[in-house]
Amino acid sequence: MSRFPLDLGSPGWEYAPAPEARTVARLDAGAQGRLFIGGTWQDAADGATFPTHSPATDEHLADVALAGGTDVDRAVAAARAALPAWSGLPGAERAKLLFRLARMLQERAREFAVLEVLDNGKPIRETRDFDVPTAAAHLFHHAGWADKLDHAGLGPAPRPVGVVGAIVPWNFPLLMLAWKVAPALASGSTVVLKPAETTPLTALRFAELCEQADLPPGVLNVVTGAGATGAALVRHPGVDKIAFTGSTAVGKDIQRTLAGTDRRLTLELGGKAANIVFADAPIDETIEGIVDGIFFNQGHVCCAGSRLLVEEPVHDLVVERLTRRIGTLRLGDPLDKNTDVGAINSPAQLARIRELADVGEAEGAQRWTADCPLPERGNWFPPTVFTGVSQSSRIAQEEIFGPVLSVLTFRTPDEAVTKANNTPYGLSAGIWTEKGARILWMADRLRAGVVWANTFNRFDPASPFGGVKESGFGREGGRQGLHAYLEPSADRGGIDG
Repeated sequence: MSRFPLDLGSPGWEYAPAPEARTVARLDAGAQGRLFIGGTWQDAADGATFPTHSPATDEHLADVALAGGTDVDRAVAAARAALPAWSGLPGAERAKLLFRLARMLQERAREFAVLEVLDNGKPIRETRDFDVPTAAAHLFHHAGWADKLDHAGLGPAPRPVGVVGAIVPWNFPLLMLAWKVAPALASGSTVVLKPAETTPLTALRFAELCEQADLPPGVLNVVTGAGATGAALVRHPGVDKIAFTGSTAVGKDIQRTLAGTDRRLTLELGGKAANIVFADAPIDETIEGIVDGIFFNQGHVCCAGSRLLVEEPVHDLVVERLTRRIGTLRLGDPLDKNTDVGAINSPAQLARIRELADVGEAEGAQRWTADCPLPERGNWFPPTVFTGVSQSSRIAQEEIFGPVLSVLTFRTPDEAVTKANNTPYGLSAGIWTEKGARILWMADRLRAGVVWANTFNRFDPASPFGGVKESGFGREGGRQGLHAYLEPSADRGGIDG
């Protein structure tokens, strides 16, 4: 509970620690050291393992099986063997199993939320209030689609794409799993899932759910490992589709690997989103949207609003209000329910954030950093704002993937559009103004897959998400996202979304 200051004249409140119990995460669960293949838990063929650590404390969490080429072969073979029966199952029966998984995830939400915090470093209030509920929502949504595929816009009786290789990142391990697994299973496809090397634990715990939900063996397989494991999955001739979320550089490598084949591919890659603030925007609401846009999940968000474009007349006011608000953010123990900003996921990512922040300062931008103590152990970077940023600066062009905001200015809507589009990425954008006509005018001209109006980082499983340019192609969520896991029937009808 909160403690009142003894001096009744002193301003503000003091926050007592409010830690979530970590014991519910069951770090000693036996499945964490094995692969989930064909409905059974198996050691890697060569017995290799690798450690996973807490970003917040550097403590060792678990030793996880390191899958090699032989293990990927076994997983793909299991998925292929399970495909005829799973795709032949009535859609209503697949829907029941997906619905069961969603309910089980809800019932064990606290356990998954804590495990995600320990493995990823993000605050418990985010995993508890966003990651786990939204993952369950995607399972529920696609459970509803499983017996309605005739209405997906690909004609009657569309066919599943087949065996899906799903490769998910470390910033939203459980949520990205749901974004890919839910539509794949609803379509009648089977899955080989490869979670990120630094955050494999919730994927393995989800495999336990599948086992307990009586999902047929081989429908979902989980192979843990590093880049070589993912590369083996991408190259495997038995995989019909790759669904990848991650860095643009790796996405390009995957696209080169699959070029010239008939295998399907969707890529959701990096971003450098512009959050555009006009002078008539509601200031308090806008400040909260800016903070949510860049400091949510420590800025480990591909669609983060990492470039703030402010109309010149309100630049100073926005920066003053913004830095004041950032000064109230609490950085620290991610298991504390009071924490706003958690730990950076890995030492490698922390090094990149530091490098680009130093580059921004060297290139002449003015750096402001929140005055907050950093814990002695773990990977930490304070919320940081750069003003006086030029369009050519690296911090305005390259994805930092951390709690670093670059502020630029504009004078006219045309200039705002030009600056917003001056990036190799095109994943998302935000517009803050009271004029609806201006929002529509801007949205029509911004080269971004998702445009938010007077909000930011809002997601719904019924709404498609994805980018253009170097942010990838294909959509996840909604009817459009379901298309990535279906093939049109020979007698095609309806509309093509």
